[in-house]
Amino acid sequence: MKNATISAALFAAIISAQPVLAQQQTNVTFARGQSSATLNGRIKGSAEQRYVVNARAGQTLTVNFKPTNASAYFNILAPGSSGEAMFVGSTSGNRFSGPVTVSGPHVVQVYLMRSAARRNEVAAYSITIGVTGRGGGGGGFRPSQDALVPGTNYNATAEIPCVTAAGMAKTRCKAGVMRMAMGEATVEIATADGGQRHIYFKNGRASSSDAGNAPMQVTRRGDVSIIRIGRYEVYEIVDAFVVGG
Repeated sequence: MKNATISAALFAAIISAQPVLAQQQTNVTFARGQSSATLNGRIKGSAEQRYVVNARAGQTLTVNFKPTNASAYFNILAPGSSGEAMFVGSTSGNRFSGPVTVSGPHVVQVYLMRSAARRNEVAAYSITIGVTGRGGGGGGFRPSQDALVPGTNYNATAEIPCVTAAGMAKTRCKAGVMRMAMGEATVEIATADGGQRHIYFKNGRASSSDAGNAPMQVTRRGDVSIIRIGRYEVYEIVDAFVVGG
């Protein structure tokens, strides 16, 4: 019985000595007169780093991520998220810039892909997080007063003509739009691979996307914007969907 007690104590000591991969969290603040901050960090294995930044609806959030390991990415979680991300770096790249649609703390989550985490790989990185614009009705952009589609953050939903993969025939993709004042909007599109594409509008016209460095070309056909991203993505979005009517 004494040996069993010693073994149990030894086992407990071994377990307590194992590293605990805690989720690290940092609140991001900006120096006086600055609208962005650059932070350096390091993650290993399944550990992750979370950066929390407050932003108001109508402002613009930007994140620029530079890792030493190609398997390191970041996600962005909107206020109140239960785990779903508004931006997924592993499918959309290492840079994000888009309008904030919900006021509150946004979480930028830095992590290693599962295969790299299992190998206990390490990634050092720098990440620049910025928030610009006044937002919140302070004389700059204000949130749209459009009603929301029940149970969503969208002002409208639709199925739009799209091509989201190489060699794919034109089909229809589910899309939702989050409108703000002065023609600003974000259109969120469900892609064929189960991911999402975000297209950002200014003054009612497509201005950028979350596709990283992939080029974007916009042509007009009547009241429809035909948006080509990279080599094969094509989306057709009618003006009334973006600005309402």
